[in-house]
Amino acid sequence: MAYDESLAARVRRALAPRPDIDERKMFGGLAFMLRGNMCCGVVGDTLMLRLGNDGAAAALEEPHTRPMDFTGKPMKSMVYVGPGGIAADDDLYRRVNRAADFADTLPPK
Repeated sequence: MAYDESLAARVRRALAPRPDIDERKMFGGLAFMLRGNMCCGVVGDTLMLRLGNDGAAAALEEPHTRPMDFTGKPMKSMVYVGPGGIAADDDLYRRVNRAADFADTLPPK
């Protein structure tokens, strides 16, 4: 599956102030890694966020957010956010930074 290059560029801008960001192709899209830990990504036109179990449960209360079910089974620590939830840069940056903040809590790989 291809990923939305425009959305990937917006995510890059959101993460630009953070050091140690790398990109890897995974999940049929593009993943953004912070110190070796995945924090977010782009799959098609959808934003993928790694938020931990509590953060993902809280995010599911927000509009345009659904469980990440890439394997056919929901992943408790990750969510997808559809285009309606990231149309505005403020919304995208807020969500991406929440994922990066979670990744900052993890030991470097």
